Amino acid sequence: VQENMNEVFARKIRIKFRKYGALKFVGHLDMMRYFQKALKRAGIDMKYSEGFNPHMIMSFAAPLGVGVTSTGEYFDMELTATIPTDEICQRLNSQMVDGIHVLSARQVEDGKASKAMSLVAAADYLVEFRPGKAPADGWQTRITEFLKQPEILVTKETKKGEKQVDIRPFIYKMNLQNDNRIFLSLASASANYTKPDAVMDAFTSWLGQELPEFACMIHRLEVYADLGNEKKHKFVSLESLGVEVQ
Repeated sequence: VQENMNEVFARKIRIKFRKYGALKFVGHLDMMRYFQKALKRAGIDMKYSEGFNPHMIMSFAAPLGVGVTSTGEYFDMELTATIPTDEICQRLNSQMVDGIHVLSARQVEDGKASKAMSLVAAADYLVEFRPGKAPADGWQTRITEFLKQPEILVTKETKKGEKQVDIRPFIYKMNLQNDNRIFLSLASASANYTKPDAVMDAFTSWLGQELPEFACMIHRLEVYADLGNEKKHKFVSLESLGVEVQ
């Protein structure tokens, strides 16, 4: 009977949170375990998988690299009862440690809008050079010229070894902000995932310089789905695909 009740009353909820401070050094798997424990402490009625080793039904949209901060992290979960989305945020934030803060909860319907991981198409980033790690003076004026290249080749590791990949089609935007920060909008689907540090390595290499280790501070601003088509992108945040529940 309980299994049938779970099937009837399961609600898909999308959580948006930010990750900052020292917790940027916590890896993806540890973040999953952290939220599983926080959900239990918050008394959220989670739906579990069936079988001999049941686990919470939840999935993260786009795992964040270690050392990267973010204001646009997402995971989806399924509940066995309807809880107002504001209350979900309050309950979870009462269990959060410094470095994690839940920004919103949205109910998503069955169908494409409910599959956060497969929805991810693009992401925005802010990149800032650490003091003393920036390229030589004048790099700020070279970004437009860098983007005018017909192709931007980088070396990627694959199961079959290294290969050259042209990432120019996957750099949707790249511009200067506040004289020392670079805004990037990059492809983030599994088939064309483009790392911001790979773009920065390519940029400084094109400048004829080598980017020192840990030269950049990277912050992910938002993650998007693409509701457009092959001819024209239409990026919308994963948050906007859900609705608040009172």
